[in-house]
Amino acid sequence: MVSRVPTCVLLLALTGGLLLFPWPGAAQGLPPTTGEQRAVEVDVHATDAGTTLSAEDARRLGLSTDGGEATLVPPVLTQESPAEYPEGLEGVDGEVVLELRVDEQGGVAEVYVTGGTSEKALVASAVAAAKGLRFSPATLGGQPVSVRLPFVYRFEAPLPESFMSHLTGTVRAKGTRRPLVGAAVFLDGSTTPVATTDSDGRFSLKTLPGGHRIEVRAPGHAPERFEEVLIQGETLDVLYRLEPLVVNPYETVVRDERERTEVSRITLHEQELREVPGTVGDPFRVVMLMPGVGSLASGISYPVVRGSQPAATGFFLDGVRIPMLYHLLLGPAVVHPDFIDSIDFYAGVPPAQYGRLLGGAVEGRISRPREDRLHYTVYADLLNSGGFVEYPFASTGTSVSVAGRVSYTGLLLLPLSEALNGTQQDYSRGRANFWDYQARVEQKLGQGRLRLFALGSSDDLGVTPIPDAPERDGVGVHTVFHRVDLRGTHPLAGGEAELGLTWGLDDFGFIGERTVKRPQGIVVERAGEYTLRQVSVSARARWQRRFSEFLELSAGADVEHRRAAIVLKGTGIAPGQREDELSDDPFQSPSSLATFSGGWTQLVWRPASPWTVSAGMRADSYHLVPGITHLALEPRLAVRHALSESLTLKAGAGLFHQPPTVLLHVPVLDTSGLRYGLQEGLQMDVGAEWKPFNGWEVGVDVFYNPLRRTVEFDLTEVALERRRIGLSGPDPAESGYAYGAELMVRHPLGDNWFGWVSYSFLQSKRHQRFARFDADGNVVEWTRGTLPFAFEQEHVFNAALSYKIGKDLTLGTVVHFNTGRPESGEVTSKTMSARFDVAGNPIWVRQDVDRAGRLPPFFRVDFRVAKSWALEDLTLDLYLDILNVSFQRETYGYFYNFSDPNETGGRREHLREPVALPLIIPMLGLKATY
Repeated sequence: MVSRVPTCVLLLALTGGLLLFPWPGAAQGLPPTTGEQRAVEVDVHATDAGTTLSAEDARRLGLSTDGGEATLVPPVLTQESPAEYPEGLEGVDGEVVLELRVDEQGGVAEVYVTGGTSEKALVASAVAAAKGLRFSPATLGGQPVSVRLPFVYRFEAPLPESFMSHLTGTVRAKGTRRPLVGAAVFLDGSTTPVATTDSDGRFSLKTLPGGHRIEVRAPGHAPERFEEVLIQGETLDVLYRLEPLVVNPYETVVRDERERTEVSRITLHEQELREVPGTVGDPFRVVMLMPGVGSLASGISYPVVRGSQPAATGFFLDGVRIPMLYHLLLGPAVVHPDFIDSIDFYAGVPPAQYGRLLGGAVEGRISRPREDRLHYTVYADLLNSGGFVEYPFASTGTSVSVAGRVSYTGLLLLPLSEALNGTQQDYSRGRANFWDYQARVEQKLGQGRLRLFALGSSDDLGVTPIPDAPERDGVGVHTVFHRVDLRGTHPLAGGEAELGLTWGLDDFGFIGERTVKRPQGIVVERAGEYTLRQVSVSARARWQRRFSEFLELSAGADVEHRRAAIVLKGTGIAPGQREDELSDDPFQSPSSLATFSGGWTQLVWRPASPWTVSAGMRADSYHLVPGITHLALEPRLAVRHALSESLTLKAGAGLFHQPPTVLLHVPVLDTSGLRYGLQEGLQMDVGAEWKPFNGWEVGVDVFYNPLRRTVEFDLTEVALERRRIGLSGPDPAESGYAYGAELMVRHPLGDNWFGWVSYSFLQSKRHQRFARFDADGNVVEWTRGTLPFAFEQEHVFNAALSYKIGKDLTLGTVVHFNTGRPESGEVTSKTMSARFDVAGNPIWVRQDVDRAGRLPPFFRVDFRVAKSWALEDLTLDLYLDILNVSFQRETYGYFYNFSDPNETGGRREHLREPVALPLIIPMLGLKATY
């Protein structure tokens, strides 16, 4: 052990010492005498005022002191230089007394040994160490001077290894078990740490046996003190947990963000995905609060992106397209949140890798498996329960992750709905159930990885008859899908290559039930089934390489084969179709074989530092057996110009195609609909991104999307009208356009809060053929005109805020407003006019579509509060998340009825009643994370 004389003692040793000062003639420009010592040494002495130089000596040295004494300000040690105890020297103590000359810059210019031990190894160590000392320069009368001062190194021989004790351990964050890097360990009240933790949170130190007080400190955590008793010659391994100052903090996370080369991309991470009020903790539902997004109805999470049909927006999971993303339209997504690392939302002009879509793109990126230890999450709330487990096998480089959930939605939501609407079914009961699963096995293979990922989902919504009497009927809608994806990545030709194979099964069907009298009593049996079933097999390849800071290339190809058919059992038939009536309409008999194939390339070029050009090209082939083939070529371009570090201008355009769509994705129909041709549209976008302050982002976009050809069906039209019109009817293709402006002001995750405000002005029109009606409701002519799109919402406003209060409490709110959609009859009622027949009786007559009204605006407030606890190795979160805590009723349409004559004085009057429901989704739950 080595020590030195404290600094304060050393500086007092200047009393009666020597002061060195530059030769006085130098200040007068006089030449020195050859060989003469170039410094003058004078005595300094101590007074009550401090260390001083006499007035006579000061004048002799050329110092201006106004006739008084000059005050010496001693040097102060600013950089220590400990001396190492020499190796191979055992049992020798001693001290080395030195005299140092500290020059005018504070460095040690000369070192002299003036006393102490004669052990050469100790002297050499002390002299070598002293040269590394640094001081603040001494001053005399305000001028830097060189001084001599004594300095002492004391050496204590280390105890033999067999006599020492070892303390090793790990420091982790309480609750998360996260290793704390750089935590400082203090021993027995020391002011300097004796050890710090490494990248694994480990530390090690040697000390004397016996009792010791250990204190551990780490940024962002409360310091903790521990008592340990160490035994001579033994090692004690400990685990210390530090209480976080904030549980689940909203801290800024430094990420390897992908450079923005697109025109429109918003990326969300961490709590921005899981703690937004009104989203029931689901990452994908946050998309509904982004700019450029309208809605079918409050709570339904399929976005209407920039005036396109919901089915025109694609949902992807690491390149695999997901068919039905949300449970029961209102529920959470079919992927457990712990599998999602981030979400990219492209409102317009997505890159060339996203094909066969006419609208936007949403991609969830699966998190990389954690390879340190076991992780799991379990939760339960009012609607469902689920869990996530992840375990790495370090010996083989394998990681296994499994997740799933099951709902009991019908136990709460359906009785609540009946209570709010004042209805009660005597002979049937509603049901609403779902489940899903995900499983991943990922294996390291040299520099690459191989991943097997499987997921599936089931939803069942309907009315079940109560078995109290025979011949009671029930009906339900049932959807199921499964995906199994094998994906491998590996370095190739200076870049990274990816290969993937995917198998899929999709079912969408109607189930009929009936009570039947059996010997054992009245039971409920399945009466029939009408199911659309699709089996698909696909393959994809991708390669990406960055050639230089100026050039980056990515390219890929994919092919998908779909076999589609209908499953007809019992008395099940298509909605609206009679058993004796089968049509050749592909939407009624959609058995088909289809193959989709395509290739794409994307080039990112940076011709100069402020410019980024991203040019892409995609080519697709759509083939339907027998003999229907459509080819599509899609150029895409995005340009970004950085005016400064904080302001970037951007513009982009692209051509897009997609098979005919039916409101939401329905298996089989997007395949059989290919005989109606492809939809085609352009997307054009200009805007700016601005970072006015640290931690703030502002985005502005203006877009115009000409829709050259649209084939957009709703489910009613598919089930009834297209069959009645027949294939000989008019071409269903239309055209249109959409335009608008978007603004988003965002504070990403950091400083204990996150939030954003977004406003969208959205216009979407269609050039359509429609009927005109006379006063009696008869069609008098067909004409064409420009009509508002069925899902057009002119103004949409969203504000989201989540704030961490104190150590473990989180509060958040969302405010949403939108103007009403047209009352066009698609997911709404059709506008009717109040008329009277020839007898003077009130009647309702269908209004011409170009004179249709609009639904009222809708406003709602969502709320979320969460309390967290950091236990030893577990974090508990209790949360309450309420969609529409404001209890606002949204109008979905109108009932066009007549008043009761007994209540209106014998008169029968027009009565228009709103179809409105205060859709409220309360989510009280508890989550444990290990």
